[in-house]
Amino acid sequence: MKVLFDQGVPLPLALELPGLEITTAHRVGWSNLTNGVLLAAAEQAGVDVFLTTDQNLRYQQNLKGRRLAIIVLPTTRWPDIRPQAGMIKVAIQRAEPGSYLELVW
Repeated sequence: MKVLFDQGVPLPLALELPGLEITTAHRVGWSNLTNGVLLAAAEQAGVDVFLTTDQNLRYQQNLKGRRLAIIVLPTTRWPDIRPQAGMIKVAIQRAEPGSYLELVW
């Protein structure tokens, strides 16, 4: 499963998600893309799940018809995210194409 981390997602989370193919917007040169263009590029690249901390994404973009799943973390703080890595991995594994999920803990 291909997962794309948006800018605010802490990189150490990748180490907590074994078995997933993870890349970052920065690593693939998409750091400066606006959300709509970023989502389109991710879909064209075959990304299955877009992991972000942008809680306004669903209000800023028309997500209808998207092929990738979007999962939103409630914070960018690694100390808060790390204990939830198991929940995040389950959410990623269960994500359906076109779905949108805001995680809460």
